[in-house]
Amino acid sequence: MNNPISQAEGARLLKLATNASIAVALLLIAAKGMAYWQTSSMSILASLVDSLMDSGASLFNLIAVRYALVPADRQHRFGHGKAESIAALAQSTLIIGSGLYLVVEAGRRLMNPEPLTAFGMGVAVMVFTVVVTIGLVALQSYVIRRTGSAAIRADSLHYRTDVLTNSGVIVALILAQFGWPGMDPLFAIATAIYILYSARAIMRDAFNELLDRELPEEQRALIQKIAEDHPDVKGVHDLRTRSSGRVEFIELHLELDGNMSLLRSHSISDEVEDAIIKKIPAADVVIHQDPAGIDEVQQDEQLE
Repeated sequence: MNNPISQAEGARLLKLATNASIAVALLLIAAKGMAYWQTSSMSILASLVDSLMDSGASLFNLIAVRYALVPADRQHRFGHGKAESIAALAQSTLIIGSGLYLVVEAGRRLMNPEPLTAFGMGVAVMVFTVVVTIGLVALQSYVIRRTGSAAIRADSLHYRTDVLTNSGVIVALILAQFGWPGMDPLFAIATAIYILYSARAIMRDAFNELLDRELPEEQRALIQKIAEDHPDVKGVHDLRTRSSGRVEFIELHLELDGNMSLLRSHSISDEVEDAIIKKIPAADVVIHQDPAGIDEVQQDEQLE
């Protein structure tokens, strides 16, 4: 995540991205629905079904992001951030369903070809779709860089694939118009396969967060370095990390001079915590103080 931002600014960006996603999805559904009604193109139907899935996914995102932004309470001490991962998991399920539907429908059209009509309208609508989608992806990319949101990242993946698949629809329509009618359902099948493949990445990221997978190794190394760079810290061990929505939970043990006062050790912990949060603003840091060398003593006791 680049350029650390406040919680309020992050919330504003997340709401902006989810609202824009829903607005674009509804606009594209209306445009593609009209184009399919006029052309009977299977590749346009494939794109329409994908947009229907996107609108459902965006609605999940809207609900999940707003819930994830609710502060921690007595029943949810670690906040509500994992609602984003649940939304991403739901999105992947919708994507799989839409992909399987397209395979069946495209296979039926491949066996029973139908002529395409209103070629010009079909191409115009799909060009419009590509332009609007590129604009939304640019906005989502900015929000992801600033917030690191899992839900927006999953939503953006849909629209990134849409840019490619909708461009392909234009090519399929042109080929069908110039004597290659089989390209229309074949491209719809190719789109379905790509949709199914994209679901894999979304499901993996969602499961990783729900199962409390450690933060990336480079981020763990940064945390370790920040703690060890404090002049009074003798060592760091038992570093544990996980993420929940926009919050990254960090736990670690600091090894300090055993003769140090409790007040001073507490002050050092606060200084290390502040240094970590300066680099990772959304972090929730818990630090335990140990006398220097305690880790080796405990290991020796276990061996005995």
